[in-house]
Amino acid sequence: MKKMLMATTAAALVATSAMAGGHAKEVKLGIIFGFTGPIESLTGPMASGVEVAVKEVTESGMLLDSATVTAMRVDSGCIDNGLAVSNAERLIADGVHGIVGADCSGVTGAVLQNVAIPNGMVMISPSATSPGLTTMEDNGLFFRTSPSDAREGQVMAEILQERGVKSIALTYTNNDYGKGLADAIETSFTGLGGEVTIVAAHEDGKADYSAEVGALASAGGDILVVAGYLDQGGAGIIKAALDAGAWEQFGLPGGMIGDALPANIGPDLNGSYGQIAGSEGKGIETFVEMAKAEGFDGSSPYTPESYDAAALLMLAMQAADSTDPADYKDKILDVANAPGEKIYPGDLGKALELIKAGKDVDYVGASAVELIGPGESAGTYRMIEVKDGANTTVGFK
Repeated sequence: MKKMLMATTAAALVATSAMAGGHAKEVKLGIIFGFTGPIESLTGPMASGVEVAVKEVTESGMLLDSATVTAMRVDSGCIDNGLAVSNAERLIADGVHGIVGADCSGVTGAVLQNVAIPNGMVMISPSATSPGLTTMEDNGLFFRTSPSDAREGQVMAEILQERGVKSIALTYTNNDYGKGLADAIETSFTGLGGEVTIVAAHEDGKADYSAEVGALASAGGDILVVAGYLDQGGAGIIKAALDAGAWEQFGLPGGMIGDALPANIGPDLNGSYGQIAGSEGKGIETFVEMAKAEGFDGSSPYTPESYDAAALLMLAMQAADSTDPADYKDKILDVANAPGEKIYPGDLGKALELIKAGKDVDYVGASAVELIGPGESAGTYRMIEVKDGANTTVGFK
């Protein structure tokens, strides 16, 4: 955590040193991710993605009146509503103009209801995917650059069917994210004619998952789908299932995708497969190269979406000629979608210049952004298979 805070300070110093001419002012963006908790292995690159966008915009000198942008990291704990709300309140007290986050769905809903709405603050989450967030009353303040789990459920059901799976056992982490995703997978898979033998919750933080695996194994199924967290109970379930000889292959939704899982489980995970939000083409290729130059992996889960969330906040501020969320919240869909010149990673300075000149932009970004409905991503998915101890992209949907 100390290293992350130091990185934030360094980003702020870079921003300050890059200040362009004119009557500059500071724009503050909050980053609220689970730097501790069940996805902590993912959040370092995610935050770095935000900070790359912040650095790019500051160095361009094109945001508003040559504003500098400072990114401020706080911890959501991913599944700790009290911590997330407290730290989000701290961001408000520190005068942030927009928030990237939160990350996990439960804390995102808690921050939205208890902090963002009462304070009129815009939030763009790169990774909160619960379908329940789609219908939550948000006063037009909440957006996300990752697609809803309602869509992921459809994608996973199609992948299972394409691989000849006739029946699944399904376990989920016992929270908003896990329940919403499990419901979507069950509905979609049975809709395609598949059988779900059991749907059972598991709690994170347990030392022993043999009882849960016993119940799952008794129900049977061609494959065990684990809608959990890669750094927590999801990994525990897989280890227990392997130890018991119950399954040799696992279905891995988004919360289970990350380098830490194959590293933790070892060769026995080879052949397991799943999906995570992701795209192909110029945007992601450019972003991965930018990230490499900054010393982090731009292809890490939800990292492209994090860059895009920050970019959308800053482009919307430029379009509104204001850092007030009440002014710029209505511009986010405008800058995210057609018509306009397509904008990719590395183009943020150009985009700000075009907007200042009164021209339209269509932000494509690193994750092929297109916002639909109440401001969430239409979304494409990267299909993953674990091969030789690593997550390998095998296609897109």
